[in-house]
Amino acid sequence: MATAVLIMGESGSGKSASLRNFSPNEISVFNVTNKPLPFKQGKTKIPKIDNATYTDIANALANPNKRAYVIDDAGYLLSFEMFKRANETGYSKFTDMAKNFFDMLDFINTKLPNDIIVYITMHTEDDSEMHRVKVKTIGKMLDQNLKIEGLFSIVLRAVQTEDGYKFVTRDDMVSTAKSPIGMWEEDMIDNDLKEVDRVIREYYDMKPLVDNKPTTTKKTETKGE
Repeated sequence: MATAVLIMGESGSGKSASLRNFSPNEISVFNVTNKPLPFKQGKTKIPKIDNATYTDIANALANPNKRAYVIDDAGYLLSFEMFKRANETGYSKFTDMAKNFFDMLDFINTKLPNDIIVYITMHTEDDSEMHRVKVKTIGKMLDQNLKIEGLFSIVLRAVQTEDGYKFVTRDDMVSTAKSPIGMWEEDMIDNDLKEVDRVIREYYDMKPLVDNKPTTTKKTETKGE
């Protein structure tokens, strides 16, 4: 099965900017909100599908051509569906929304090859009951059906500190960040998703982001005198 990783944080905390060190041949982006990536790129840009929907994501991942993907910002998959169904009454639409999001994660976790990592970025909000920072959804009626962080083994929280943009790697009594034992020794790491990808692949003994091309040595002929 593939590995899904949740990257959560406030707007402007560096979630999308953490992609900056990937090369275009290493990753593709499902851009749910049709916003440009917040860093300068060369002539060859990271491939992305703008205004991505559940269907776009499923169709592309059914025939993957990369080992790393990003769904940015996945929370809007919930929000946009909520807007489209705003005139519907009753509780069932929240169950449907939770199921659609769960089905996407289930497809990633059970149908994709083992060497694929899908990074899912979402905004955060303060939970007054838990006194923690959690993933922002569309309200308590959906939260009753779906505890999003519980569906991931790796949850990194993007934050801005005096030392720059960082990822929180584990429960700090403030947020629901978490990671497997021994994956990172530090509570806080640099905001570099490519380096995160390398660590995850090493920890789980996965294939590298891209296959190393064999080096060929040009054979030279020695002419006799």
